[in-house]
Amino acid sequence: MRPRRPVRALCSALLAILTVLALTPARAHAAPATWSPPANLITPLDQVWQHQEQTYNNGDLYGFRNYGWDQVMANRGYVNYCVRWDSSATVTAAQRDAIHAALARQHKKWTDELTGHNAWPYAQVPVRVVGWAVRNRSQLQWTDTSVDIYVNDIRENAPQCGVPCGRFFNQNGRYPNCPGGVARHYDQSLWLTDGFGGGAGGDWGQRVGKEYFLNNINAADMHILLHEIGHTWGLDDFYDWTPSGVGGFLMKAGSAARITEFDAWMFRDWWRHLKSRYGY
Repeated sequence: MRPRRPVRALCSALLAILTVLALTPARAHAAPATWSPPANLITPLDQVWQHQEQTYNNGDLYGFRNYGWDQVMANRGYVNYCVRWDSSATVTAAQRDAIHAALARQHKKWTDELTGHNAWPYAQVPVRVVGWAVRNRSQLQWTDTSVDIYVNDIRENAPQCGVPCGRFFNQNGRYPNCPGGVARHYDQSLWLTDGFGGGAGGDWGQRVGKEYFLNNINAADMHILLHEIGHTWGLDDFYDWTPSGVGGFLMKAGSAARITEFDAWMFRDWWRHLKSRYGY
């Protein structure tokens, strides 16, 4: 699916600040501010960018301020998630940890494409799951407090992570009513739904089938999830057209099972066009 667009007490505070600083990765060594795609990709990349400028946000692509880029840069280099467990199944602590690890691995496949490229400032972009939303607390078979738990807050007929802690609902980057403050906010949701076919993605996060995710939890490339993460960063769909001179690629659904060279350069092109927003 297309990325979602518009129209489409002292100790506690200190702890929150220290937690955020601990999550903030070291910056990468500054890379040259250059743009050097292969010659055969220059034309299709230009076609894609022009198409996005014309079709996103009623022709105001740059006016939208909640792309994945905005989230990572607001955090100074990390992403927080909350899992929407849209299922009747139970989850063990081991399954929870495996879900977290799989999500982090897939997210890293995109951000690795930026390392050392065109002044991208981070050597890595850590992913941390800070919450789970569920219909019934008994479905979650752990007692530790490693994640916040939201129970039976139903939106879109599915468990919803706390609105006061969500970036989608608080795009100014401040979370005054989130019990854990900024350190426990979530930027995106991983929405895992019983029997859901295909996927959906946008600035709010990604939705895929619970069965698909668990069946592919150790796969090198979870191609549906990777595609939907691409939308969160801003990459488009290609249902009705294909840029000239390129064949299969991940963001053209069904034509590739992993991030291709063209996907990587489309991704980097977003950074090229948005980096001045963040002072690069």
